[in-house]
Amino acid sequence: MSRRSMTREFRELARQASDTAGRPRTFPRLGSRSRRSEPSKRRQRLPGWADPGGRAADLGGQAFAAVFRAIKAVRPVRPIHPRGISLIGELTRTGAEGRAAAGFPDGRSGIGWLDAAGTDQVQARFSRSVGLPEALPDILGLALRTGPDDQPADILFASTGWGFPARFLLTPKLDVGSARFTTLMPYQGGDGPVLLGLRTLSLPSGATGRADTGGNFKESLAAGEWSLALSFATPAGHWLPAGVLRLRAAPASGDTAARFDPLEHPLPGAGTYPWARRLRERSYRAARRPAPLKAARLETAPLETSPRRTPAQPDERNAMSTVTQVFNSPAADVWKVIADGWLYAGWVVGASRIRSVDAHWPETDARLHHSVGVWPLVINDSTKVTAAEPGRRLELIARGWPLGEAKVVITLEDMGPQCRVTISEDAVRGPGLAIPKALRDPLITVRNTETLKRLELMAAGGAGA
Repeated sequence: MSRRSMTREFRELARQASDTAGRPRTFPRLGSRSRRSEPSKRRQRLPGWADPGGRAADLGGQAFAAVFRAIKAVRPVRPIHPRGISLIGELTRTGAEGRAAAGFPDGRSGIGWLDAAGTDQVQARFSRSVGLPEALPDILGLALRTGPDDQPADILFASTGWGFPARFLLTPKLDVGSARFTTLMPYQGGDGPVLLGLRTLSLPSGATGRADTGGNFKESLAAGEWSLALSFATPAGHWLPAGVLRLRAAPASGDTAARFDPLEHPLPGAGTYPWARRLRERSYRAARRPAPLKAARLETAPLETSPRRTPAQPDERNAMSTVTQVFNSPAADVWKVIADGWLYAGWVVGASRIRSVDAHWPETDARLHHSVGVWPLVINDSTKVTAAEPGRRLELIARGWPLGEAKVVITLEDMGPQCRVTISEDAVRGPGLAIPKALRDPLITVRNTETLKRLELMAAGGAGA
């Protein structure tokens, strides 16, 4: 068959197909490369084909969403980052020109907002991701919101490593001062992927550095400023300076109801890679799905209004474990030891070291920061003064999570050259309350009997300021 007759035959087939199906069909010209080897337009529109790695990102996003839904059954309002601190502050951006002047001539990120110098007022939330007891390391989170109310921009940071590839690995931390934060997933800048990072420059005075949302760190932010350096990098490149972030506690101290979403509120001039969106958006929707009304009330209600029965305070309905001993030292000498917070580990059984002491110890609301346990298995925590009568009485809340918290009352009765010292103690929060009181009291009694012996020896030896 000749080439010309073959062409005529194909045209006839096309005409017949058009008559039968009501629309023309096309066929490859003879001698041309077949289109069957090219993906069809329909196939190109499918995420798994149009975006390399898209199918894996879809599967990963579905897995994350399933995990979020499972956690949400236990925590209806916030599945992750359940407790946080509401912060406000200021972000100063150096801009590309500022970096060039500082000796970084190739300091453009390709993100307009980051390359322009300026100052932004920010809202922020610091939180612990998993919600573990605050004496344990957790993945730390810091969410920022900049820009006007009608066009906000959100950035989510989590504690990770700093080098490559550690900057893409979530890292539990206990010390906020040594933590490094990154956006984990890169932004799509004009020149390629850009990762943002934060590291602490300085902490508020009085902060021990422990990353808690209801203790020392939260209180220190009410009086001081947390300063962090903002940087950016390519996925495997060096970090370049981008600005300084300064944060402090919001006027209404506590948590915030704001929800931060970098997909809904992107940075000006920055895009999101399709695979990153697929990984995130399903889990975001799962986390923010309205909780059942009853479950939400149970989670957000104050402890005293919760339908669950709360344990009675030990000094309200049950007698505290009490140990009394007469010292052959006057009350003033005993009080000198108690009033010196740095001596706490010398006479309190279980305290292994003192890390810092507030200058106004032992006045009300003063804290000393101690470690509990035997090295190297030590836990950092704190003890707070809740009431004090100098020379006569000291009331404390001693923390030792994950074991919990205990209320301790020390009283001194002046007897001239002698004094009667009494320690009353019992658990008030945490797993310690699960131990039956019939077992708990003897353990506390044995411990505090030794505590009083040590206190007497230190007082007789002239210890104390």
